[in-house]
Amino acid sequence: MNLIHRIELWGDRHHPRWLDIMRIILGVVIFAKGVSFIADTDSVARLMESTNFQLSIWSAVHYIAFAHLVGGIFIALGLVTRVAVAFQLPILFGAVFFVNITNGFSFMNSEFWLSLVALILLLVFFVIGSGPYSLDHEMRRPGSKRWF
Repeated sequence: MNLIHRIELWGDRHHPRWLDIMRIILGVVIFAKGVSFIADTDSVARLMESTNFQLSIWSAVHYIAFAHLVGGIFIALGLVTRVAVAFQLPILFGAVFFVNITNGFSFMNSEFWLSLVALILLLVFFVIGSGPYSLDHEMRRPGSKRWF
């Protein structure tokens, strides 16, 4: 049994139900951030330019918006949760350590704290998985109808 399979089994056995509520809330918040990024792509591009990344600004903005929209829905539904979280992790690492660090670590910097809490929750759900109230769990049940 490989390491990933053992982590998945441990996560399935030790998953409190209230974490599913946290996963759904996190997915909705990430989806809402994606909607706000789509609504104002110019400010996201200016924010990316201020960090001096050496990649295409517009491709990064579109990746962030698309990953937040689709990933937020997948995380909230519990559908391929670990994959959706894996697409969110680089974005949140960048938000915490590159974008929000320029504003400082003050208590008044609410974007930093939201990004940090989201990053911690994403890491938690990457390890423990989606939980019993998810589409992943429903599709793994014996006798459940497969969509594909």
